Amino acid sequence: MGSSKPAGLWKRAFRGLAGDRDQQDAEVLQDFAQDCGARSITGCHDRELVTLYGTLRTITFSPRGGVPALEGELYDGTGTVKLIWLGRRKIGGIHAGSELIASGRIGVVDGDRVMFNPRYELRPQAAHG
Repeated sequence: MGSSKPAGLWKRAFRGLAGDRDQQDAEVLQDFAQDCGARSITGCHDRELVTLYGTLRTITFSPRGGVPALEGELYDGTGTVKLIWLGRRKIGGIHAGSELIASGRIGVVDGDRVMFNPRYELRPQAAHG
């Protein structure tokens, strides 16, 4: 990697102060996703192996068929995917607001994008503003 800044950092540096805060946050997430080589959630297709980057909006414990399941909604600025870790009640570092890279096979269940037991890498909290 050298000392030059990734393209997304330059875009963030020159982004105007005007505009909707949610839109600005979405653009920042998209820039970070692009910087780390992740796909956009809305650009993913059913049964495709993908790497995604985003922020966990929610984390819930929702047993599935008698099996513990930790579920998180990952948002990347373009859309959401439900990450589901079967057999888990909690995972250290995984909480609402965590930023992470998730890899695995994306699927569609009842019209929602899902990824079961994704590999993940926690990322340091980004300065979004």
